[in-house]
Amino acid sequence: MIDRATIDKILDATDIVEVVGEFVNLRKSGVNYKGLCPFHDDKTPSFMVSPARQICKCFSCGEGGNAVNFLMKHEQITYPEALRWLAKKYNIEIKERELTDEEKREQSDRESMLIVNEWACQYFHEILKNDVDGMAIGRQYFRSRGIRDDIIEKFQLGFSLSKRDALCNEARRKGFKDEFLVKTGLAVQNERGMYDRFAGRAIFPWFNVSGKVVAFGGRKLDAATKGIQQKYVNSPDSEIYHKERELYGIFQAKKAIVKEDCVYMVEGYTDVIAMHQCGLENVVANSGTALSTHQIRLLHRFTQNIVLLYDGDEAGIHAAMRGTDMLLEEGMNIKVLLLPDGDDPDSFARKHTAQEFSDYIKSHQTDFIQFKTDVLLRGVSDPVKRAEAINSIMHSVAVIPDPIVRAAYISDCSHRLGINERTLITQVNKYIAEAKEAPVPLASTPVGTNNDGGSVPSPQGGIEGSFDSSSLRGDGGERIERLLIQAVIRHGHEVIFDDLEDEDGQPVKLNVAQYIDYDLSQDGLLFSSDLYRRVLREAVEHSAEAGFEADRYFLQHPDPEVSRLASQLAIDRHQLSRSFEMQVSTTGLRQQVTHLVLDYRMSIINAHLKELQRQLKAAGSSTDLNHMRQLMLDYKQTQELRNALARQLGSDVVVTS
Repeated sequence: MIDRATIDKILDATDIVEVVGEFVNLRKSGVNYKGLCPFHDDKTPSFMVSPARQICKCFSCGEGGNAVNFLMKHEQITYPEALRWLAKKYNIEIKERELTDEEKREQSDRESMLIVNEWACQYFHEILKNDVDGMAIGRQYFRSRGIRDDIIEKFQLGFSLSKRDALCNEARRKGFKDEFLVKTGLAVQNERGMYDRFAGRAIFPWFNVSGKVVAFGGRKLDAATKGIQQKYVNSPDSEIYHKERELYGIFQAKKAIVKEDCVYMVEGYTDVIAMHQCGLENVVANSGTALSTHQIRLLHRFTQNIVLLYDGDEAGIHAAMRGTDMLLEEGMNIKVLLLPDGDDPDSFARKHTAQEFSDYIKSHQTDFIQFKTDVLLRGVSDPVKRAEAINSIMHSVAVIPDPIVRAAYISDCSHRLGINERTLITQVNKYIAEAKEAPVPLASTPVGTNNDGGSVPSPQGGIEGSFDSSSLRGDGGERIERLLIQAVIRHGHEVIFDDLEDEDGQPVKLNVAQYIDYDLSQDGLLFSSDLYRRVLREAVEHSAEAGFEADRYFLQHPDPEVSRLASQLAIDRHQLSRSFEMQVSTTGLRQQVTHLVLDYRMSIINAHLKELQRQLKAAGSSTDLNHMRQLMLDYKQTQELRNALARQLGSDVVVTS
């Protein structure tokens, strides 16, 4: 593990203009640099690089960050790999933290397994190219499938000899231990001894997103074993490979996925390879397993657009249907393409030219609503079955996290299905309500702080307990949270209260981060985002350190998620260098922050009022008068609190950043 001191040394030595300039043609633009964005099809230069802040940002697609973030995104590498890239460029020696004995053992085992797999990949590939049986059986198989030699090289395809212990014996001769042959799944150990798992099979290596060989798939070629042995055998789960977390072809596809901003999902190895031969490289396979959340989130790092490309038989339709809701829930935009019945991408590609295949894919894909409508409602006339099918479609719409996208789909479904939009909205809201926990009620314990810094009761009441942030949506809560955390990142270290006293009469100073943390903690309020909570906590923890500057600390944070957020919030279109920053006085900054905190509370109160209105409406026909009285009392008290906050907000001057 790279220690913090070394990370700081690397970041201090890094010149982001030099780093970005290796990949983007930059030209001077005032105090900054400008170029075409490498992350989308940029027609006019919208990618800005600030040497003063050591950050970059595209004002069209929003991508950006520090030099580490840029390398991770552009080269599709991990955080440590990006640091090592920079260290090599600036001739900095990497010093890694001493690991515990347990960490050393785990790391040693993992590295040994990766080394064994890398050797095995080369071994299988060399057998295919140079061994008599490899060429006669393995290479002939791939050629019979129309796979070119350049594609064989690209995917490092191979062949395992039929002799049941050929690989084991060769591995021992190379000095590899039996322990790691078994742990990787290359060999199987039982009461009869140890033998090769993939003997007599064509080999498809699995590369993870970083290009490490983590597993293998083997296809049996002997037709005489049909029905007796599995056609495909795959590596078992291990310390370096979990099938539900990996996607076949992701390493070869990642750059094309980013470039095209789209990924094709197919079922098998040969489907991926066939599409590469047709020039469509942004393709991966989940290889027969049900799509998992881990796989979806891996893809979401590169794009949010996915096309499910399966054959048109019942199995293909089922495969397309079962992953739809999971993809929607993770914010993916889905299209579906079913090939003519009897064809998969591999067989279809062998019947058509590359151009014909590409044209067919582009012209026949449909959005998931049309797909589900065609599948579920085709030939259905029974009203009950039709209602069940429509409910299934609405359930899928309900899991979409973006309310605007959700509303667009509801409107689309209304036109396609001939059903009143209000009816569909009601049904979707029902599904959303069933999935959402009930919001935490507001209490009436008066506590808070005023703008002068003294401890005083909040107007007529306060808020107690950790608030369910989901009910902030639509009331500006998420936007205000972002503005508050932006204030922490930009100004977290700046003192805005220097005239306070503690219980013992000792002078106390509060900076922006400390004030926000103190004020929210009085009522047990928490930001809805784990990342925001972490940023606030770290800003408070480091506030006592001499020379602490929040913007510098978070822009150079070792966690790329934190540094990326900091780079997004530290600048705007008109604010790429310190010379362009609006100089906010201490008084103005205090007014701005305290006003934002009050706005945040107001958003929570407004959300609670809406929830109480909903409960009162639902209880209108109830015979439980005590419950009704309690709801009305709660509503009245909350209204009084809202009015008091509104008066306080109305007396403040807002200073925007």
